[in-house]
Amino acid sequence: MDIESVRSFCLSLPHVDEKVQWGNDLLFRIGEKMFAVVSLEPASDQCMSFKCTPEKFADLTERDGIIPAPYVARYHWVALERFNALPGSELKALLRTAYGLVYEKLPAKIKRQLETKTPAASTRKRSRR
Repeated sequence: MDIESVRSFCLSLPHVDEKVQWGNDLLFRIGEKMFAVVSLEPASDQCMSFKCTPEKFADLTERDGIIPAPYVARYHWVALERFNALPGSELKALLRTAYGLVYEKLPAKIKRQLETKTPAASTRKRSRR
């Protein structure tokens, strides 16, 4: 996989948006909470990072090309040093898991807003009659 295929896959998940933050990082979010980050900086030591379960974190960090993600490893985030550190099908499954982990932690109000497709900061004005 590469940046574009990761982007296409993440944006295909329900209610996902993207945001460029911290200069050169592309965040993939659900309910404004990130579940994956892709570096847009070619010279970066890591190409992407994502959330995973504690068990998968332990397994993945034993593999070549995968390290604990700087600053967020304590929350069970891993970083890929290169996209081919994982087969595409496995990376997609891990991104689905990351999405699910973050979605499950969202407050019920945010989940309801997502399901009804109401923006979180909705400011509808009532029409006067």
